[in-house]
Amino acid sequence: MVTGADGAPEWRRSPGGLVSALEPVLRNNSGGWVGWPGQADADVAPFVEDGLELHPVRLDSLDYERYYEGFSNGTLWPLYHDLAVKPMYHREWWDSYVDVNRRFAEATAKTAAPGATVWVQDYQLQLVPRMLRELRPDLTIGFFLHIPFPPVELFMQLPWRREVVEGMLGADLIGFQLPGGADNFMILARKLLGLPTSRGYIRPLARHGSITHEGRTVRVGAFPISIDSTRIDRLARSRTVRDRAAEIRRQLGNPGVIMLGVDRLDYTKGIDMRLRAIGELLQEGRLDPSDTVMVQLATPSRERVEQYAIMRRSIEEQVGRINGEYGEVGSTMVHYMHRPVGREELTAFFVAADVMLVTPLRDGMNLVAKEYVASKVRLDGALVLSEFAGAASEFKQAYLVNPHDIEGVKNAMAAAVSQDRESGRRRMRALRRQVLAHDVDRWARMFLEVLRSTSTQEPQ
Repeated sequence: MVTGADGAPEWRRSPGGLVSALEPVLRNNSGGWVGWPGQADADVAPFVEDGLELHPVRLDSLDYERYYEGFSNGTLWPLYHDLAVKPMYHREWWDSYVDVNRRFAEATAKTAAPGATVWVQDYQLQLVPRMLRELRPDLTIGFFLHIPFPPVELFMQLPWRREVVEGMLGADLIGFQLPGGADNFMILARKLLGLPTSRGYIRPLARHGSITHEGRTVRVGAFPISIDSTRIDRLARSRTVRDRAAEIRRQLGNPGVIMLGVDRLDYTKGIDMRLRAIGELLQEGRLDPSDTVMVQLATPSRERVEQYAIMRRSIEEQVGRINGEYGEVGSTMVHYMHRPVGREELTAFFVAADVMLVTPLRDGMNLVAKEYVASKVRLDGALVLSEFAGAASEFKQAYLVNPHDIEGVKNAMAAAVSQDRESGRRRMRALRRQVLAHDVDRWARMFLEVLRSTSTQEPQ
């Protein structure tokens, strides 16, 4: 919820990948969504929006500061992203995290029908599964972590490490993006709590684990998330989007190469490194500033957190420096937009772009990479992708890079820009085959199938 120009409340879809992935799943399964309304101190009654039941949980300004900006994004986010910045451990933040998780659990307990299936999402709500089980033991509870789960030696820094692991173990099924995250959690269950664990096989998963806890079997597995690829493919083929893509190219001066970055403005996304690589390629004469344009779409994110404000200033300084050195009157080298972009407009940018730059230092999956591939219906374009994004495990035909290796990133960018047409088509055809076959509906069906089997089937 946001405040409109006339002061009245307006509802807008969150730009995050979690909403993009889960909305079609909920609509296809007649589900309800328990979440916060997106604005602190907002009292909103449950309502129905376009057929989807929404149950808001109120957060006041102090909750937002301590629970969301504090523990969720000042403690857990950097800890789970390989200490990209130093996590901060404040007891009052933890107390708020516990309190807000309890409110979500209580709201869900009141909302869920007898014997319902509840799917808890992401790092902000890791205590909810246990709390909810205590309130409603009749429920089937799943938990999915959208961001990476860190190695044991990093997670052990957390003062409340035991409480977080026990909170997640309240679920019947715990899902991670990649097998490495599931393995890390299994090790923690043994090392931290002394729980028995085992490996096994269960369809449709090739590999999973189980943990025995309080007389229950908790299953653990990897479920790489995806997108509504058919919808994006269809949108990319539409006349409206194709016309808009052609217009974007004209507005940019019809350059030979359009490079594109689409990210939340976050220090894990590697935006500053990619700008540095572009600057050096220009300096070395490996990119032609008269025939190359970079577009960086940066969605505002956690603006009040100090590290984000510092990062934004740094990025904007880099943009200004590149444009100052290589721009001409009427011709800007880097076009930087710090605002959200709607789905149709974003797809038009994907269609227009010749090279997509996805270079996070660490990312659970990165759905932007998948959205770009789904939009390339003509098999044009190239994807430069960090090997530390979850999507890299599926996209072997992308130009994979170590984002910490500036020379490697520069070489991959240069190769993507100069790739021959047939080689590019082969790469993109393979990438599209993967993303169209493994869409968000398949991801959800797989997770829910395993979750629902927990009440009727013992691990094999």
